[in-house]
Order: sequence, then C-alpha cells, then structure tokens
Amino acid sequence: MTTNSLQSSQGHQDQDIVNSKPKQNNLQVAQERLYSFLVEIVQKWPSEEVLREFKRLFIDFLDSVNLGKATGIYGISFLENEQDFYHTVKRCFYIIVNNWEAQRKYKQIQELIKLFDNYKPSIEITHPHTKVFQGWLKNFVGSHDYKELKFLASKYKKQALKQEGKNNWANRYTSYLLVAQSYDGKRPREQQEVARKLSKQMKDKYKFELAMYIARSQSAASSVTRYKNPSILGDNVLRIIKMIVVKKGVFSYENIANIFLKQTKNQTLKKFKDSIQKYLFFTVENQELVITVMQHLSEKLSTWKQESNEDIINNNLILRTCNRVIDCLTIETGKEPSPLFILLLAGGNPLTLVIILLKIILICKNARSHLEIRIAHLINYYENYPEDECTWFINFLEFFNITFAIYAENVEYNLINMNADEQSCNSQNLDDYRVFSQLKVDTQT
Repeated sequence: MTTNSLQSSQGHQDQDIVNSKPKQNNLQVAQERLYSFLVEIVQKWPSEEVLREFKRLFIDFLDSVNLGKATGIYGISFLENEQDFYHTVKRCFYIIVNNWEAQRKYKQIQELIKLFDNYKPSIEITHPHTKVFQGWLKNFVGSHDYKELKFLASKYKKQALKQEGKNNWANRYTSYLLVAQSYDGKRPREQQEVARKLSKQMKDKYKFELAMYIARSQSAASSVTRYKNPSILGDNVLRIIKMIVVKKGVFSYENIANIFLKQTKNQTLKKFKDSIQKYLFFTVENQELVITVMQHLSEKLSTWKQESNEDIINNNLILRTCNRVIDCLTIETGKEPSPLFILLLAGGNPLTLVIILLKIILICKNARSHLEIRIAHLINYYENYPEDECTWFINFLEFFNITFAIYAENVEYNLINMNADEQSCNSQNLDDYRVFSQLKVDTQT
C-alpha cells in the first residue's frame, strides 16, 4: 500500500471517528435525560404509574408524552444498536428496583419483572423501528443479562409476601439504604454504581431544599411554601441548626479536629485509642454519662488489634480505628443496636451522639461510607417497629441528616447577629441570630 493510500485510509478512519463522536455524545445525553426522568418519577409518582410509563417505553415502544416534556426526547428512538438497548434497559431497571427496594416496595419489583416475563411481540406492528426493538427485546428476555435481573428480583419474593400492612416510615431515609446497596459486593457492579449515584442525588437534593427553606423561612417577603421543609421537625429545625452552627472560630468542630490530628500524628495505636476517646467526649456536659460510655468503649478498644498496639498510626490505622469506634457507637454486629447507641440516646438528646459521630468523620472523611452503612443497618432493624414506638430513633435520624448536611463539603452555614445594639453583639440568645448558607469556594487549584 502506498503512502498516499495509507494517508487516505487513515483519513477515512479519522473522519469516521469524528463522525461517531456526535452520535455517541447524543446517545449519552439522551440516556442521562432518560435516567434523570426515571429517578424523578420513581420518587414522586405512584408505583403503578411508574410501571405504566416503563411498559410504554420499553415493552410497547410507544412515545411518552411525559418523557417528551421532561427531556425533549420520545420513546427510545435514540438507540441505534442492540448493545446500547441492553445497557439502557438494565440501567433503567436498576434505577427503579434500587429505589423500590430502599422503599420496601417488594411487590412492585415483582410486577416490574412480570412485564418482561409476559412479553409477546405484537404482530400488528408495521413501523420498521418498532420491529427492530421487538427483536432486541425478545433477545434480551432470553439473554444472560435478563437472567441476572430476574435472579435479583427473585430475592424479593419472600419480602413481598411479608410486606402487606407494614408501615413505611423508613422510606424517608432511602439515601442511606442506597449507600448500603452501593457497597454490597454481592450485587452486580452496575447496580452498585446506580445506587451510588441515586444516593448522591438524594443527598444533594436534601442539602439544597434545607438551604432554601432556611433562607425563605427567615425572610418575611418570601413564601415559605415555595420550598418545603425536608425534615419532619417542623419550624424547630431552624433553632436546631443554630444550635449546631453556633460553634465557630477557634472552637469549631473542624478546628478541634485539625488540632487533634496534629497532636496525635506520631502516636502509637495504643496511645491513639486513648486519645480519640478524650477527643470525642471532652465536650459532652453529662460527665456521669461520659464516664460510663468511655469505660465501655475503652474495654472494646483495648482488646481490638492488640498485636498492632506499638505501631505508629497511619491513615489506614486511623480509618480502621474510626470504623471500629463507629461500630461500638451504632450497631456492632450489623444485626442489633449496640449498648452504647441505646445508652447515648436514652438521655433524650440525639444531638450528643450525632456530634460525636460528626467528630469522627471530621478526622477521617473516608469513614463516612462505613458510618452511613451502619445507619442503614439501624434503619433495617427499627423499621420492624411502628413509627410511634421509635420516635426517638427517627429524631436521631433527623438530627443526623441536618448535621451532616450542614457540614457537607460544599455548603457553609454561618450565624449573623442581627441585633444592632453593641451590648448584645455577644448575645447567646439564638433568636438574635439569622442563619446564612452559601456554597464553599474551592481554594485548591
């Protein structure tokens, strides 16, 4: 082959790549719009309407007016090959199943799989695109991918039979249940990824709604009803936030965490076990409670990883220590709440335990996923109780939600004294203050 031929051939290949990029980009944009649409409706619509919409799109291959309004695309006409069809159907399936599993809608998951099991291609279809889609769907139902989905759905059959008559208060905390799904190695990798994205979307939405509600509720000129309070604590949420934000400056939780990390930098693991307990509990006012809790926690930590007691701590040992402390403070076995969890909440002030857990995450951000998995385990345990029997636990979850939204990496909350009287500038009366939130500016470039 001549040089000119090689150049000509290479030119055609390059042109093909250039031409394929817009198509690939358009496909990804259309898919993301479809996924976002499903995320929205699965969280807002009745399950029977979600099923009807899914069937219309992927079983009947009909245009969706709702989808058109939401995204500017209709049906699945943007799919041009069978593998893209498989991938898109699977991801849409996981979006719906992950949400419904977290919401304990096991029966609806069975209904979703029936849509595929009962599929029979229509012989009256004449549109060439639809005939192609029908062939792809028929192949999909006979594929290994579908067997994987069906096996996943089959795990919920027993739960579906037990589900009748159960309350669903735990649905408010779906984001934590999705975190647990995202780290479950027994699930398909793609399902874990979908769960991770869904959980992040829910957390971001909560942070935004909380910030907007706070801003509107403090402004006489604004309509509070425009932004719904995402917590169930009513108007008390504003005072709770002030209580959480009030510690700023030298005595802020972030500063104390940074000082702690510097002071313990070259400690042995044995010494670090003692130091972390003092760090976590020195601000707790109930000293009688502190003594009891620290005694119990000290016994747990002293026998843990004794073989590494003389090792100098590193990031890995800090993470493992923090995870171990989280277990002791929440749910050690993964099945029942720990004695310390019960003890710390028995006093009736959930903020004490929430701040302790926050202080752990401030010295080790990587422990947050472990903490949220343990929160999911606690929800799994208490959801078997009626809502009115575990109000104290629900209050803990609400305080936890608010506190971790406030101390999220990209949002900053501040208290500003609105009283012009100089004598009251140091007032501790929370009514004199207003809460302001803003996005943090990333100074690292």
